[in-house]
Amino acid sequence: MSAEIDVIGEKRILILASNPAVSKQTGWPIGFWWAELTHPYWEFTQAGYTVDIASPDGGELRADSWSDPRDESGYSAEDLLSLGFLTSAPHAALVATTPALAEVAIEDYAALVVIGGQAPMYTFVDDDRVHEVIAGFYQAGKVTAVLCHGTSALLKTRLSDGSLLVAGKTWTGFANSEEDFADAYVGQRIQPFRIEDEARALPDTNFVVAGRFRPHAVRDGLLVTGQQQYSGAAVARLVIEALGR
Repeated sequence: MSAEIDVIGEKRILILASNPAVSKQTGWPIGFWWAELTHPYWEFTQAGYTVDIASPDGGELRADSWSDPRDESGYSAEDLLSLGFLTSAPHAALVATTPALAEVAIEDYAALVVIGGQAPMYTFVDDDRVHEVIAGFYQAGKVTAVLCHGTSALLKTRLSDGSLLVAGKTWTGFANSEEDFADAYVGQRIQPFRIEDEARALPDTNFVVAGRFRPHAVRDGLLVTGQQQYSGAAVARLVIEALGR
């Protein structure tokens, strides 16, 4: 690796977001969650990092409608960071065309942040490409962060020795109490499974959650995890701390 690439890698962070999908539970078009992209993006850029956004397949991304501050539901109306991002042409262009994971070189980045939304429960949980890039960053000694429903990927991400990445780790993800609230809010079950249930069934791992929809992030060595969409900034700050900036 050249000295130039070393310097570039120290200043770049990769955000991985889901490609669009359709929920088999609800029939809704689903994707990533705006705040989980924009809030870390803001923290990183303010700390002097360049941020690239990729997706497993590449191409245009779609956000969950409720995460859009302009959505008629008003669910995310107070998310001014996301509103500024998606109404800025240069920033909106970052999700209009994304590189595919096959085009990503781990050595070009200091850290990885895998974000959630509703789609990762279908698009990340069983995607070997997602598992491999998470494991690849971690095994390369790079800070590896996973947020909200993106943590579904950690249920099946294994290292080169066959062990689960989360074995022996303390980590967090979307809580049952939050799934209960979301299901009640829309009047039906939203997700095909629950991360907390699956995580607690894994041997030799410590899955923890905090209050419902409260910012909550956990760092265990190189692994940083965030509970839900309100935890993006907290995750980013732990990543920046881990990078020593």
